[in-house]
Amino acid sequence: MQHSRRRRWPNTATVWRWHFYAGLFCIPFVLWLAVTGSIYLFRPQVEALIDAPYANLAITGPRASAAEQAAAAVRAVPGSVLHRYQLPETDRQGVQIIVGKGQDETRVYVHPQTLAVLKTVDEDQRLMRVVFRLHGELLAGTPGSYLVELAASWTIVMLLSGLFLWWPRRGGLGGIVYPRLTAGGRRFWRDLHAVTGFWVSAFALFLLISGLPWAKSWGGYLKAVRGVVEGHPVKQDWTTGRADELRQRAAADAGTRAMMGEHAEHHGMAMAHPAVSYVPLDRLIATLGPLRLATPVLVSPPAGPGQPWTAKSDAANRPLRTDLTLDGDTGKLLSRKDFAQRRLVDRLVGYGVAIHEGQAFGWLNQLLNLLTALGLILLAVSSVVLWWRRRPEGVLGAPRAGEPRPAALAFFALLIALGLFLPLMGISLLAVLAVERLVLVHLPGARHWLGLRGVRAAA
Repeated sequence: MQHSRRRRWPNTATVWRWHFYAGLFCIPFVLWLAVTGSIYLFRPQVEALIDAPYANLAITGPRASAAEQAAAAVRAVPGSVLHRYQLPETDRQGVQIIVGKGQDETRVYVHPQTLAVLKTVDEDQRLMRVVFRLHGELLAGTPGSYLVELAASWTIVMLLSGLFLWWPRRGGLGGIVYPRLTAGGRRFWRDLHAVTGFWVSAFALFLLISGLPWAKSWGGYLKAVRGVVEGHPVKQDWTTGRADELRQRAAADAGTRAMMGEHAEHHGMAMAHPAVSYVPLDRLIATLGPLRLATPVLVSPPAGPGQPWTAKSDAANRPLRTDLTLDGDTGKLLSRKDFAQRRLVDRLVGYGVAIHEGQAFGWLNQLLNLLTALGLILLAVSSVVLWWRRRPEGVLGAPRAGEPRPAALAFFALLIALGLFLPLMGISLLAVLAVERLVLVHLPGARHWLGLRGVRAAA
């Protein structure tokens, strides 16, 4: 019976060891993601505060047309073209218009009556956009996205192994569902760590998994699988890393410029661009107004000759989003696709992202996410305290590897499933095992420091 039990699951020492390694790598990233994620939760409030000076302008006469407003924004950034016109939410609000040159985009605030340029800001330098990139890629582009994804994947392993270690094996709820606050020393910190992990793990796992579609590796993995299953290239409502976002910007810019006629350089001779007509904007806005789409509503010019104008609700609560195409000549609505009409995968990711960003069910969503982030911070800090208090002098303090045991089939099946679901984690796990078994066990100093003494096969 004892032998059978060992085959079903590894001994506690093995799980504790991998839990330790996962935590050692993840803790700095957990702290970083918890802090930046907590800030990003309040993006609507922060951006409303930043835009407050342009939310209630003095308007004493008739408003300029949307076409004139767009032209004023384009003039404010020489060489740019219209990328998106954001419908103002009130009659007294400054109009926000995004113009661009290739991959670069600038948000221009225009007075709706006088056409005065109130403010220009690089889209990538907007405060919450910077926080978003700090959170998802450490402001390091594709390498940063890979690193954050790797940390998120190992945090999933850390949480699952932590739940296994927490699983009650004796009676009593103290140290299981509530900390024994009167206990002193190491027991207090152990309880704080274990109980916090129990209460935050479920939602922390949800936040980690719902963030994966943005990641460069996992998001590309998902997109490739969908392309094979659906039999055609997939267009998604989210980007997979910074490079993907820049490619989409450049493609939209190139399509808009194609509407302007010939390229600026043709057979070595400079040619003037004919002006792009923004007159359709006013017709389109008249059509969109009665639809009462969730804000913000963005209108974009055609992506090439013969293409329609497009409009979309870009609501932070993604299940409220709608995509539309419109005829620029007549203002007629050509097509409408609501969130409920999207494929199941897109809807699942949309719900997940909305909850992840704290926008699905108002301030309660923000509060729940904030409490989870604070719980993760407490989990990380308490783990460091526990490690430091029990760490023997002169060694890392990793739980000592046990002697080889019979194969734990359920455990290895779980590892294989996680490796397939999280390919980056799977590759890194194989690399760590290879280094430990083929290199470190043969180096006496490293073997002693890592607690690998006596290990020649499985850890």
